[in-house]
Amino acid sequence: MPSFLRVAYLDLAGSGNETSAHIIENGRVTIMFCAFEGAPSVLKLYGTGTVALPDTKQWNELYPLFNPLPGARQIIVVDVHMVQNSCGFAVPFMTYTSEREKLKEVSIQMGEEALKRYASEKNLESIDGLPTAFAFNKSNIN
Repeated sequence: MPSFLRVAYLDLAGSGNETSAHIIENGRVTIMFCAFEGAPSVLKLYGTGTVALPDTKQWNELYPLFNPLPGARQIIVVDVHMVQNSCGFAVPFMTYTSEREKLKEVSIQMGEEALKRYASEKNLESIDGLPTAFAFNKSNIN
């Protein structure tokens, strides 16, 4: 199916790496946006994804488009094939107060080498045992 839009987001170190594993498994990605304030609305982007890891050509092309963040581990790129919107009538109201800074703080405190070790321990497979992009590119994290 042809793509009509490409979107990407900077993925930070965390407790899992499910999106990477599922992209490798079948390529499918869905990104959902919900309106928690104002009029109810849900927007879904359906597509196929790739994972850009640090020190790759795709990473070097895309990373300058983002604000640098500590703990950046990969860029998820989605070629969008279909967009759907729905009413969002069941989405609860939630008021945005601020960003959480804890992940940034922990990433800075850990440092680059410790984050690479963390990825080599925690980000090689999904919770159900599927390999991630890190598993196929272990030289990137060792």
